[in-house]
Amino acid sequence: MMDVKDAWRAATQWVPFAARTAAYGLVSVTFGPLTSDRRASLWAMRRWCQTGARGLNLAVEIEGLENAPKSGAFVYCSNHQSMLDVLILGGCLPGDFKWAAKRSLMNIPFLGWHLKLAGHVPVDRGAGPRVVADVIARFVEVLQAGKPLLVFPEGTRSEDGFIRPFKSGGFYAAVRAGVPVVPVAIEGATTIMRKHALDSGEADQKRAVKVRIGTPILPKAEGREAKRVADLKDRTFAAVVELNRQLGGLGASSKPDDASAAAATA
Repeated sequence: MMDVKDAWRAATQWVPFAARTAAYGLVSVTFGPLTSDRRASLWAMRRWCQTGARGLNLAVEIEGLENAPKSGAFVYCSNHQSMLDVLILGGCLPGDFKWAAKRSLMNIPFLGWHLKLAGHVPVDRGAGPRVVADVIARFVEVLQAGKPLLVFPEGTRSEDGFIRPFKSGGFYAAVRAGVPVVPVAIEGATTIMRKHALDSGEADQKRAVKVRIGTPILPKAEGREAKRVADLKDRTFAAVVELNRQLGGLGASSKPDDASAAAATA
C-alpha cells in the first residue's frame, strides 16, 4: 500500500504532467489544423516532451544526431526501457515522426486528441493477424507520405534493462516502403522509472538518460519478403544492442526471434 510520502511524490509529478498534457494538447488540437502540415501540433508535441522531461529533472544526453536523415521517410527503431521513453525521444529526435502508440492512449483527453489529429498510429498488443496487417499498412502509409516512423519493436517495456527480441511489424513496413531503419538506443530510463512503477522516484537532482542514434540500415532490395524482413530485423537488433552497450547498458537478453508478421505488432 502506498504511504503518504509516496502518494505526495506521485501527486507532485502527475498533477503538473496532466496540466502540461492538457495545455499542449489544447494547442495542438486548436492550432494544428490551422497550420501547414500541422506544424503547431509538432511544436506542441516537442514542448510537451521537453517540459515533461525537465519537470522530472531528467538530463537527456543525445549522441549521433548527424546519423538521422535530414528529410524523407525512415523508421526510428529504439529499445524500450520506461514510460519515460516517449518524453525522452519525443524531445530530442529530429523530424516530424509518427509514433506507434498503444490504442488505449487514444482515449486519454487532450493526449489522445493530439495523437489522432497528428496522425500517430494506434497499435493493439496481442492482436490477431488481420489487425496486425492493418497496422503494418498504416505504417506503410506514414512512410509513403514521406514521414518518419518511431517504433519500439520489443512490443513492451523491459523490466530489467535487457533488450528483448524484436517483433517484425516495423520491419515489414520498412521493406515494403523501401526505406532505411535508423537504430536508436536509450540507457538510464529503467532505473529511473521501472515497469509498473507509479512515479519516477525522487527527482531532487538531475538524473541522466543517454540516447545514441546509429547509422541508417538499408533493407535488401532482392529476395523473398520474409527473408528481407528477418535480415533487416536481425541487423537492426544487433545495432541497437551494440549502441546500448556503448552507453553502458546490459545489451540483449537473447537473440532476436523469427516471429512472423502474424505474430508481430510493432
